[in-house]
Amino acid sequence: MTYLSCLGAIDFAGLERFQLTCLVLAVGLLLWDTVEVGRNDAANLINAVFGARVLSRRKAILITGVAVVLGAVMSSDVIDTARKGIFDPAGLGVIEAALAVYVSVYIVDTVLLYSYSAFGMPVSTTACLVFELLGAAMAINIASVHWDKAGVVVAGIFFSIVLSGFASFLIQRAARGAIRERCTSLAPLLLHGGWIGGGLTAGLAYFLLLKGMKNVGLIKEFKAWLSSVDEVLQADVSGVLLLATLWGFFAIAIHLALVVFRKRAAKLLFPVLAVLGMIAMGFAFGQNDLANCASPGLSVVALLERGDLEEFKDVSIAGWQLLVCGLLLFVGMTTRNAERVTKAAVSAGSMGDHVALWAPNWCVRLANYVLRFRGREPSLAPRAGITPAGKTMHYDALRASVITAVSASVIATASSLGLPVSTTYVAFAAVVATGVADRIYQRGDAALKLGRSIWVVTSWVLSAIIAAAATFLVALAVSRLQIWGIAGCLVVNLAVRHTLKKRADEQARRVEEEAYERSHPDEFALEREDE
Repeated sequence: MTYLSCLGAIDFAGLERFQLTCLVLAVGLLLWDTVEVGRNDAANLINAVFGARVLSRRKAILITGVAVVLGAVMSSDVIDTARKGIFDPAGLGVIEAALAVYVSVYIVDTVLLYSYSAFGMPVSTTACLVFELLGAAMAINIASVHWDKAGVVVAGIFFSIVLSGFASFLIQRAARGAIRERCTSLAPLLLHGGWIGGGLTAGLAYFLLLKGMKNVGLIKEFKAWLSSVDEVLQADVSGVLLLATLWGFFAIAIHLALVVFRKRAAKLLFPVLAVLGMIAMGFAFGQNDLANCASPGLSVVALLERGDLEEFKDVSIAGWQLLVCGLLLFVGMTTRNAERVTKAAVSAGSMGDHVALWAPNWCVRLANYVLRFRGREPSLAPRAGITPAGKTMHYDALRASVITAVSASVIATASSLGLPVSTTYVAFAAVVATGVADRIYQRGDAALKLGRSIWVVTSWVLSAIIAAAATFLVALAVSRLQIWGIAGCLVVNLAVRHTLKKRADEQARRVEEEAYERSHPDEFALEREDE
């Protein structure tokens, strides 16, 4: 297999007008879509660390951005899912049909991700991409769809959410039960800091190195040695033994650090673990989600470079191309819409009493009904503190470290299996599950926070339906009307963006006002009396 060196490998003189248009559009929309992914999916990478105020948003983005770029360069087999996993390009018959599929995916994906981000709603690039590919392929030739592979991908997304939520709940409840709110106190950490911190660090090391970096030469050799151990023992136990060894090693190391450095180590233990988990999440994200959003555009380049529906599937993607995508994704993380996504996701799992959120009335009513069945046990989460800069601490560092460690481990494992999963869904499941473990719904704006979570999950389902239906229509227009179809769809894309931006800005302003009113009821009561 050879690497695509540059666009110069394409015979531009031999391209038809539609092919050239698709090439220009695919490259342009690839850059655009990568920024949109940065606004939404990538913004969720820093939620836990930002919510716990371990780092400022700017510093968290910078550190995570570097990890994302490194992960992108070492991209896993996930990138082939979009190129040839969901459907068979050869089954479309002609190159133009495959070009229509990939271009249609980007036309829909850019506006869909932007719309969700504008309203502060987390959505999955992976899930949207899968259903967009399904919708576009069905519009042109339903027989080309790999239904078995699509089913495996969808099932993988679903089970990753369940696994993330289940593991996060158990780990958070165990850790919280052991040290309560004293996650920076030396005495409880001397008893429990070793096994809690050691377990989280061992999980990160095991899943990120052996799963997420399985194609690295040194890791390959180490895994081969582990396989030989299994052969000698005649049992598949090397992984368990390694994980237990890592756990013991890190537990002892953390305990020694606490003994030697005392209060300073106690203060830094969970913040450091949260940052390490965030870095691991960024690396795993670069391997998984970024590969997804880059794949359609790079597939167009590969297809036109080879000029054959069969041969292009075996062309490798150059590392520099993914590097550029990683840098653009970092740019997207710095935008205002990305900040909205981060703040809304953090507030939905906040241990604070009052949050700035919006949810439909039916979601809040359903949440109130569900909360009728909650027990009377007090909340395990500490009261939300205020930083010297006046910022609310929505999580504590213990919870942040659990969220990032579990999320990174799940995503890295999926990447090692070549399964595209959603960083957004995995991370949000961890946020909600750790919140349930801490009983954050026992006080404050509980109905609003739970209602928002219900609305987020509902929107995930809606995004899949919208993605498939919209791309089905766009693919029909592009394949039949060609350049005119592309032009018309782009006009609709820009019009929808413009309309929803206005509505999103208005909703953001209204949500802030309502949150302030709930936090200062006496002040607004006096205003109403004056009226």
